[in-house]
Amino acid sequence: MVDIIEIKDVVKSYKLYDKPLDRLKEAISPTHKMYHKEFIALNGISFNVEKGDALGILGKNGSGKSTLLKLITGVLSPSSGSIQVKGKISAILELGAGFNPEYSGKENVYLNGLMMGFTREEIDNKMNNIIEFADIGEFIEQPVKIYSSGMFARLAFAVSINVEPEILIVDEALAVGDVRFQTKCIDKMKELKSKGTTILFVSHATEQVKRFCNKAVWLKDGVVQASGESSEIADLYEDFMKYNTEHTVNTDISTKLDLPEISQSADFVKPSNPETVASITKVKLNKNSFRTFDELEVEVEYEVYDDLIDDLLLGVAIYTPDRKYIFGPNTHLEKIDIPNRLGRHRMKYIISSLPLLSGTFCIDVGLFNNEGIVCLHYKENVVDFNITNKYISEGLVYMKHRWEVLE
Repeated sequence: MVDIIEIKDVVKSYKLYDKPLDRLKEAISPTHKMYHKEFIALNGISFNVEKGDALGILGKNGSGKSTLLKLITGVLSPSSGSIQVKGKISAILELGAGFNPEYSGKENVYLNGLMMGFTREEIDNKMNNIIEFADIGEFIEQPVKIYSSGMFARLAFAVSINVEPEILIVDEALAVGDVRFQTKCIDKMKELKSKGTTILFVSHATEQVKRFCNKAVWLKDGVVQASGESSEIADLYEDFMKYNTEHTVNTDISTKLDLPEISQSADFVKPSNPETVASITKVKLNKNSFRTFDELEVEVEYEVYDDLIDDLLLGVAIYTPDRKYIFGPNTHLEKIDIPNRLGRHRMKYIISSLPLLSGTFCIDVGLFNNEGIVCLHYKENVVDFNITNKYISEGLVYMKHRWEVLE
């Protein structure tokens, strides 16, 4: 596919002054004294958008989303780096932006159309479609200064998506519309996408990004935290917002992950403390980024320091980061005998098909005896992993099910 937007090493910084007068003082200072603080809104971001992509842009308020869109549309210029845009842009950045409050809705349609490079005749040919889509009745003839935010959104959308843009940029404007209007807008955007229009879509509603976009970029503090398939990036972003966890998508899902060892002793050495009868020395996963129904392998290395420990059992438990218990079997309950004599041993715990949906999950590992009553060694949150998916379902776990039409 052809790249229609190319963003390379873009930085956008602003000078912040405590007082308006400080700007003048800095300009005329014979010693070139600085009176400003530099704020970096975007810090060296790079990514490409292919023609026909629907790209979701995710991030908290202040992450740089609106600055990025203004750079792409040419409203702002980058402090450094380069942006190449190949195509006519139609953008809804702020409600009412580009509208003259004294003009009527119809007059503002002409004004916006002319600013986009259309002739009056071309706008006349599109006017009926725009008025029909906006569906604001007689208010189309009234000054827009009396419009509600919903009317602004309707008219702005109507103009932007009925001028056949090559690139459509939508920044949170759907949030002010009612359900019927949102449905109409999404249907029209789908139609444009099917015709090859490239769409940049900013929304705090991650479900909209999952369902509408095929790719996504997550901005955090002015840098690209992650980019890739929309559902996966939305899952990572949701997980960060919920637990403040930061993962990246593992593009090669067969990659092995060797996590830090709990004990890095090269040789088996009995501890000097006689109260220590066993310990967990290493835990690792087969990878750190999964999809639902992938196989999870937890390899546990442990050491036994007595000649024999009766009823030794191993448990592996899965938790969420806020310590909600998901699942925790152990070898005693499942009648599995594990090595229990003096020495170093290894076990592997396998879930052949993970039923969990998206999120971050933690692994606890413990050694016990006496049917789990006595804890010999326990490691909490020893490793973690994340699950991201194409949009397949909602909730915590995937359950086998079926649908039946009754009438």
